Amino acid sequence: MSAQVSTPALLRTPLYALHLEQGARMVPFAGYEMPVQYEGIIAEHRHCRESAALFDVSHMGQIRLAGEDAARALESLVPVDVVDLPVGKQRYGFFTNSSGGILDDLMITRRANDLLLVVNAANKHADLAHLNTHIGHRCTVQSLPDLALLALQGPRAADALARVNADVQRLSFMTGDHFTLAGKSCFVTRSGYTGEDGFEISVAADDAEALARVLLMQPEVKLAGLGARDTLRLEAGLCLHGHDIDAKTTPVQAALTWAIQKVRRAGGARAGGYPGAQTLDLQIANGVQVKRVGLVGLERAPVREGAKLLDAARHNAGHVTSGTVSPTLGVPIAMGYLPVNHAATGAIVHAVVREKTHPMRVTALPFTPHRYHR
Repeated sequence: MSAQVSTPALLRTPLYALHLEQGARMVPFAGYEMPVQYEGIIAEHRHCRESAALFDVSHMGQIRLAGEDAARALESLVPVDVVDLPVGKQRYGFFTNSSGGILDDLMITRRANDLLLVVNAANKHADLAHLNTHIGHRCTVQSLPDLALLALQGPRAADALARVNADVQRLSFMTGDHFTLAGKSCFVTRSGYTGEDGFEISVAADDAEALARVLLMQPEVKLAGLGARDTLRLEAGLCLHGHDIDAKTTPVQAALTWAIQKVRRAGGARAGGYPGAQTLDLQIANGVQVKRVGLVGLERAPVREGAKLLDAARHNAGHVTSGTVSPTLGVPIAMGYLPVNHAATGAIVHAVVREKTHPMRVTALPFTPHRYHR
């Protein structure tokens, strides 16, 4: 007899009961049972673009770094300026490996007495081990599993949240502070993963459902699931780790060089000192052979992750890493990697879908304009 292999039970976020009550269709995602949709992906997507959508992102990892050396210690693992980050400011970054590949991408917020990191759900245990192994002797590395994370996103998000606490309106894009929301102590950043204005709210797991219910009482706010979160971030040209970026992709190839501040580049005051620095400095100086691009389909067929991309001579040229039919634009959109000689805006390549080829035009990202509150 073959041995029975037991699969680990899926974890649940503090909002699990609320999702079921609201009619969510639940799916496995990064070890959790998560809502993919409620009334439908397109309706939820459009509601976020037009009003305000509430997402449960409590599966994400929240990690606290504390101690006088925390910022410099973190800089030994990321090519990002953390030391000069002012209190209350947030920055996008990534952990790199020895070849410059992206182990994970993350958000870093400087608070008065610590740094708050938000990392991807699928990588949070590896990220925690990475931090403990390399900088655990230099600063306190504390996982925060007792916190939930809610994302309120959309052009009416500020109106809705200001009704709960008017002070949140003083936040601008990529800033954060402590607020009391509906009697609950929260840390709020004005940021998100949709391309819209919005907020991410870190709150005690035990308080998450009560806060979510208060937010859902606001007339602008409806729940949205992972399906809409994916189509929204793709329209916004934002990467998903494990798909558009991974340990074999460098930030330069991924068109994320903007996130490496000059102070951390060759010639900068704190250049290098992180894994893969030499590779990235060379790529920034000399360019790369392949790069991430946006693609718009010239026909109706959706083009999904994994589709091959062919050049005009029908030779293999690259591949698609994320794709959907854009609910906002009504056309197929995708991101993928192409050799730089095929990656100029306006170039035509052909995606292979079910053994048929479909023309796509290389386009600038994002597909829909960012509307952050700066």
